[in-house]
Amino acid sequence: MYAIEFNNVWKKFQKGEKAHSLRDGIPMFFKNMFSGNKESRELSEEEFWAVKNVDFRVKKGEVLGIIGPNGAGKSTILKLLSRIMKPTKGTFKIQGRLSALIEVTAGFHPEFTGRENIYFNGSVLGMSRKEIDARFNEIVEFSGVGDFIDTPVKRYSSGMSARLGFAIAAHVNPDVLLVDEVLSVGDMTFQAKCTAKMRELLNSGVTIIFISHNIPLVQSLCERVILLNKGEILKQGDPDEVIPYYENLVNAIREGELKRSLDDEDPRLEVKDRILIRIPDVTVSDESGIVKENFKSTESLRICIDYQAWEKIINPIFIINVVRSDGVICFACNTLDDNYAIESIEGEGRMEIRIKAPKLGPNVYYVKTYIMDRDMIHPYAIAKKGVFTIDTIKTIDKANAVLRVDSIWSHQKKK
Repeated sequence: MYAIEFNNVWKKFQKGEKAHSLRDGIPMFFKNMFSGNKESRELSEEEFWAVKNVDFRVKKGEVLGIIGPNGAGKSTILKLLSRIMKPTKGTFKIQGRLSALIEVTAGFHPEFTGRENIYFNGSVLGMSRKEIDARFNEIVEFSGVGDFIDTPVKRYSSGMSARLGFAIAAHVNPDVLLVDEVLSVGDMTFQAKCTAKMRELLNSGVTIIFISHNIPLVQSLCERVILLNKGEILKQGDPDEVIPYYENLVNAIREGELKRSLDDEDPRLEVKDRILIRIPDVTVSDESGIVKENFKSTESLRICIDYQAWEKIINPIFIINVVRSDGVICFACNTLDDNYAIESIEGEGRMEIRIKAPKLGPNVYYVKTYIMDRDMIHPYAIAKKGVFTIDTIKTIDKANAVLRVDSIWSHQKKK
């Protein structure tokens, strides 16, 4: 038997309209209840589909992960299931009591104390006063705000508010739980506490839909995963099969954004007033010289730098930095340190550097190239080109490490 049935659901928004927060959604819920759903099934020029023909089922006690890049429609689906908004087309059914951990501090009244908000927010989530009384001490202990329970929550830090919100919602004892990125609240200790509580709920047979960008956590908690992009399901199935598609999709998006940002830059602003050299292109190829954009972490690289020098340049220094999409310089090489002396350059030419299996982590990278004077003080030319991707492998890089190293493990048991 299914705990959740989501049947060919569509949801549209006006351009510039946001999928409202839970706090905004509560009055919207009552407005929709009394006014009815009058949304047209056709799109105007100012509308777009946030969710497009999404269809899935979740069995009782199953944990379904929903992943995708920002704007894929993940949170909209959870807000539809929470009945904050109605679908434009399609239907859904939920069996049993529902609890939504979407925005953990939504429903709090800033003037109320922590104690008062436990009762207020608990009632919003469907708990009776008797149930709240029975779980009150457990909620306070879990949140760690006992010393401030009779202080207005407007005096709480954001972390304290988040901890109390999670504690309330996690102790509703739901049949179905919707979770959207809330396991990232608080410090590391509280995050571990949240994760342990999630596992406790899993073991009790609660049906869970879990949205997160924390892919290792999705992989460890979820039995099945749906990959969304632009409101549509791209793939669903076993996490080990779906997650590599997600990683490659995210890398492709990063690569496109990186190329656009590099195209917008004018490197001539960084060099001497008088342009003597130009770097029209930087390409990255495999060991055999085939230019491509996707590599395995174990592949060797050949980086070729094309230049045009309008005057004779004596003893230039070539430098490359391989830079991750977030700006981290992963490694650098230059002709001076590598004892490769260049007497002079003039006209058109090409410099090539071969790098043996750098073992970069899965991500998008680019090559920042400098041609410097002999003293390495003044740049003649700077270029940010040569975008490439290291493909995802099945073992997810939990530490987001810059490099992968060869390692040998051993173990000895002490007496």
